[in-house]
Amino acid sequence: MLPFRSLGTLSPSAVTKAWKCGAALCNGKYSTAASATFTTKDFDLHKLDMGPATEVSTTREEAIQFYREMQTIRRMETTAGNMYKAKQVRGFCHLYSGQEACCVGMEASMTPEDAVITAYRAHGWSYIRGVSILGVLAELTGKKSGCSMGKGGSMHMYGKNFYGGNGIVGAQVPLGAGIAFAMKYRKEKNICVTLYGDGAANQGQLFETFNMAKLWNLPCVFVCENNGYGMGTSAERASASIDYYTRGDYVPGIKCDGMDVLAVREAMKFCKDYVLKNGPILLEVATYRYSGHSMSDPGTSYRSREEVKEVREKKDPITTFKEKLLSSNLATADELKKIDTEVRKEVEAAAELAKNDTELSGDYLYNQIYNQPPADYIVRGCDPMTTSPSK
Repeated sequence: MLPFRSLGTLSPSAVTKAWKCGAALCNGKYSTAASATFTTKDFDLHKLDMGPATEVSTTREEAIQFYREMQTIRRMETTAGNMYKAKQVRGFCHLYSGQEACCVGMEASMTPEDAVITAYRAHGWSYIRGVSILGVLAELTGKKSGCSMGKGGSMHMYGKNFYGGNGIVGAQVPLGAGIAFAMKYRKEKNICVTLYGDGAANQGQLFETFNMAKLWNLPCVFVCENNGYGMGTSAERASASIDYYTRGDYVPGIKCDGMDVLAVREAMKFCKDYVLKNGPILLEVATYRYSGHSMSDPGTSYRSREEVKEVREKKDPITTFKEKLLSSNLATADELKKIDTEVRKEVEAAAELAKNDTELSGDYLYNQIYNQPPADYIVRGCDPMTTSPSK
């Protein structure tokens, strides 16, 4: 905005234009900040002398990207839930709504060459790892445009360096250590982010894996996405210790606010640097799921509606981040509203394609069982009398 003393040298029309521009800036129609710095909550540390920085910065471009990604996942999950209720999605369906800051923040500190393996609440991770919205929704509807061609469904989505989507509770954790072992064996400077929930945190296979990972100093970040409930059981009722970031004992750990995308980004940045130099680390991200455990769980028999409402109003990862963007002038309300509209249209278009896409033919169920099988290879069906060629 021009200084007041200079207006006298301008024509009346130029003065009017200058005042309009100044008023637009004051009314927030145009963002002016190229970057901003925020303070996160303190990180809890285990066997570490220092942790991630609590003073975090972001550029306007990065912040808007985070907002768009989180909104896309939220809208995609809402759509998936509606499609399930309309019986357009069958089988299991575990929604990620409320946990968007976890995958978006972690991915921001990783490269496409880093690997991720997670549990069955995988839609958000599938998208942020490069699977399209259509690839997610069509997989849910069992159509061939799905990322697993409709053969996997909600729990079995895959992409480049994204190893699922695993339906057996906790079973992905040893696999993640194996992926990290392969990276170290091949002398690659990459990491494997191995995710599990608080409901899996007491399993013996986790502690066996922590032991092997530390013995071999594997470049593995073990991430506990603690959303407070393992199915219908609260963490406090299931675990004698709910400090999951300390449960690696001899493996260092960090706990961060999983509802703050910038805090998660900073935590993963620290963890990646650490594991490439020192071996495994545990990261607990304290988050919350708005939906039930799955679509068959209303999510209100073991927690109150008031509890869910309070988290939505005070801690929601999208609305709290939106407030930061507006207060720091990284973006304006009009810009964010435009993004919301674009995301809604994009998800709606993908949903229509997912509903109307075709399914694979029945004989294709026998394909892609083995990698490069011999010519004329035969596999059996549900009984010895049913067989089919496999490609």
